[in-house]
Amino acid sequence: MTTEAVRFAANVLPIIREAQKAGASTLRQIADALNARGIPTARGGRWYAQSIANILERA
Repeated sequence: MTTEAVRFAANVLPIIREAQKAGASTLRQIADALNARGIPTARGGRWYAQSIANILERA
């Protein structure tokens, strides 16, 4: 796990927590919420359930 990945996870985690507070309860719903907000992944792509799971593992 790179320092960059940890830093990215730390930056996106508050947004994930916001989505959860707003009612997103599944990884898919959280991914949809980030995509709807236009928040890119570390590589500039779309969010998927597995990408959210990966971020939460690093948290």
